[in-house]
Amino acid sequence: MKTTTLKKSEFQKAWHLLDATDISVGRLASRVSLILKGKNKPQYSPNLPVGDGVIIINTDKVKFSGNKNTEKKYYKHTGHPGGIKETTPNKLKENNKSNIIIKKAIKGMLPNSPLFRDLMKNNLKLYKDANHPHESQNPQNLDFKSVNRKNEINV
Repeated sequence: MKTTTLKKSEFQKAWHLLDATDISVGRLASRVSLILKGKNKPQYSPNLPVGDGVIIINTDKVKFSGNKNTEKKYYKHTGHPGGIKETTPNKLKENNKSNIIIKKAIKGMLPNSPLFRDLMKNNLKLYKDANHPHESQNPQNLDFKSVNRKNEINV
């Protein structure tokens, strides 16, 4: 028996459009990370970029469960002594930086390697409102609203 490996020219890359209105950040990030990695495809390989592209719109309307809007902290260090900065999701939303919330959640669910840093840069597009310039990619809609705990998202 032989093990076959796909070549880069044989990958079929599709784009998916996801409306983040009233979706919890964790559920959104876990599903998007699976699509970016390509684990929803039968030809998945951890060392090849077989994943699809994802366009997320309405990132301002994403939600957290419980009191995470005020109690969750994001930390950043400037590199200087005493240079640690912290912020909360509410502060990020007030400053029109809601894309950072979703980007950090998805990044935490992907392995830290050059391959997946490239996926985050090229295959993930985040927009605060419903307007996006990616109509030419013909994105397929992912419907999160109709999915409950018993059903899976069909990609």
